Amino acid sequence: MTLDRIELRGLRARGRHGVLAAERELGQEFVVDVALGLDTRPAAATDDLSRTVDYGTLAGRLVAVVEGDPVDLLETLADRLAKTCLDDPLVAEAEVTVHKPSAPVPHPFTDVAVKITRSRP
Repeated sequence: MTLDRIELRGLRARGRHGVLAAERELGQEFVVDVALGLDTRPAAATDDLSRTVDYGTLAGRLVAVVEGDPVDLLETLADRLAKTCLDDPLVAEAEVTVHKPSAPVPHPFTDVAVKITRSRP
């Protein structure tokens, strides 16, 4: 079966993630994109929010992760966010991209991002 997708893009939150002391002290904005793989047919057939992912609630949970305990690596943050998505039993797969637009890179750049995909075993 092909999974349907619910996407939430450009979610912004301030966090203190990074390996440099200044990143931990000052914090910076992170941008999160998630794409959830699930079967939306039960929700569509009944027009019932309880049979799908409430992306407003999910957004709040993701922001709490970004604003929460700091980590060194974007990979770790992305993994935490994916686990948060998979906490919803309706979600079979989560693709998470974490953007760090103010990363401490000593050259002009547009974006630094880590993208991961996690699914239920």
